[in-house]
Amino acid sequence: RLPVPKLEDTITRYLNAQKPLLNDEQFRKTEELARQFEKGIGRELHEQLVAQDSQNKHTSYITGPWFDMYLKSRDPVVLNFNAFMSFNPDPKSEYNDQLIRATNMTVSAIRFMKTFRAGYLEPEVFHLNPEKSDTEIFKKIIRFVPSSLSWFGAYMVNAYPLDMSQYFRLFNSTRIPKLDRDELYTDEKAKHLLVLRNGNFYIFDVLDKDGNMLKPSEIQAHLKYILSDNSPAPAFPLGYLSSENRDTWALLRKNLLDNGNEEALQKVDSAMFCLSLDDFLIKDFVHLSHTMLHGDGANRWYDKSFNLIIAKDGTAGINFEHSWGDGVAVLRFQNEVFKDSTKTPAISPQSQPASVDSSTAVRKLDFKLNDALKAGITKAKQRFDASVEGLSVNMIQFQEGGKELLKQKKVSPDAVAQLAFQMAFLRQYNQTVATYESCSTAAFKHGRTETIRPATIHTKKCSEAFVRELSKHSTEELQKLIVECSKYHGRLTKEAAMGQGFDRHLFSLRYLALSKGIPLPDFYQDQAYARLNHNIISTSTLVSPAVQLGGFGPVVADGFGVGYQVHEDWIGCNVSSYPTRNGKEYLQCIYKSLEDIFNVLKGKKIGS
Repeated sequence: RLPVPKLEDTITRYLNAQKPLLNDEQFRKTEELARQFEKGIGRELHEQLVAQDSQNKHTSYITGPWFDMYLKSRDPVVLNFNAFMSFNPDPKSEYNDQLIRATNMTVSAIRFMKTFRAGYLEPEVFHLNPEKSDTEIFKKIIRFVPSSLSWFGAYMVNAYPLDMSQYFRLFNSTRIPKLDRDELYTDEKAKHLLVLRNGNFYIFDVLDKDGNMLKPSEIQAHLKYILSDNSPAPAFPLGYLSSENRDTWALLRKNLLDNGNEEALQKVDSAMFCLSLDDFLIKDFVHLSHTMLHGDGANRWYDKSFNLIIAKDGTAGINFEHSWGDGVAVLRFQNEVFKDSTKTPAISPQSQPASVDSSTAVRKLDFKLNDALKAGITKAKQRFDASVEGLSVNMIQFQEGGKELLKQKKVSPDAVAQLAFQMAFLRQYNQTVATYESCSTAAFKHGRTETIRPATIHTKKCSEAFVRELSKHSTEELQKLIVECSKYHGRLTKEAAMGQGFDRHLFSLRYLALSKGIPLPDFYQDQAYARLNHNIISTSTLVSPAVQLGGFGPVVADGFGVGYQVHEDWIGCNVSSYPTRNGKEYLQCIYKSLEDIFNVLKGKKIGS
């Protein structure tokens, strides 16, 4: 179970995170408020939270508040919450044809779903020592140990089974807009796929009445039929509505239901997933990021648990809604689909589609729109276009080293990337700001995420030495500063992964106070608390053989959304930003920072 940290530990960790962001005077005030909170109302709330948690052993203390945080937010999901991960191309280039890849990936996705629902999907396990635990012998032995004990057997060899409670929401699921708080809806009985092309909505069954998958050649025939349909794009594409403010969308949805669209919407909501087929080629990585992160607004249904997006040239990616689950579940799905569709593809370039009557099997959904709905779609499109127009995405590939070299030098690759983000911001804007790094707590029952706070007194000291005081420090001194950062970052990462961060704990105490009608404690009204939670640098990382790159929008208007990957011999980084920040310049500063850090670690003297 996810532990509730000790209140005194949380307050200490909170103050450590505040230190690099505040001057002495501000810090004194924040420390005083924190200590009062710890002794007074905070203690009472903490005891209530612990009592509540021990009465709800089936779940975790963060589950309710975290779902509410997502589902009560009224901001559009696109750019604010939905993230994307794009697939690597199929290693066999002729398999990257749009129809072939769409068929193979759809078949692999259904195979994954059926394996999962039948209870045969291999458990997700984090192996700290894969040589010992990620072996056939271990799997054979552990398979026969009763589940009440098997997790303990895994712990003994440093293998940590991860929570898979989110997985069922991957399929047949949608976020439904409602006033004040959205709802998650799942209908596991539905047998059809939703396909979007050119802003038009199509459905066809991919399972028969007994729940068996259609032949791949039949799925291929139906997708070919959709790809060759020359119906014009709708004058009022419904997809835009799912990009709207949630209350606005909830009212429009009610209008849609009242206007005779109940059955069509039901088909959209219950579909296994949404396959979005785009009619254009991907120009470069920046175009890829824009396509997968938001697209044109008409050919997506952002409320589905995920959209599998396949462009004209077979470039594929996933855009996923974030309230139901986190990157861990989506990444497992993506890894399996990539492996299955490339290693054992269902069809080949020589395969012929089945001779079936797709015109009766495939149904194009028609929506009845009144003037209010047409006006609503027009307005949603204007809002969507305006918000997307303001978004910049930039990226770099740092080719002068990666994980291999950093491990040789005994520093953490993640710590070095995070140090570069801090150093770059100091170089560009001359300050240290609130920074967020996401860390999964899936090692616990119903765990979600915890925050690592990468801006520390160590990164601040090290960044200032590199940016402002280079001439005062020898290479050895600079190396020592990097090692300090790495050690401390490693500690923060370990704490977060073990449920010992401070962010979720403080968030839950605040949520508890509000839910009980207690006036918001002064601690939460401190400007420093608000500033720490205004995450100007928001970061997330993943490395996988299936994923080319991933990304998300900035979480605040004056922020950066930083997706990064530390590979064996290179580091990739893509940054999203709005007009108040210059993402291109920030990336140049990140590049310079990485260059300086790597040179120092190699023992070279660097110039300012």
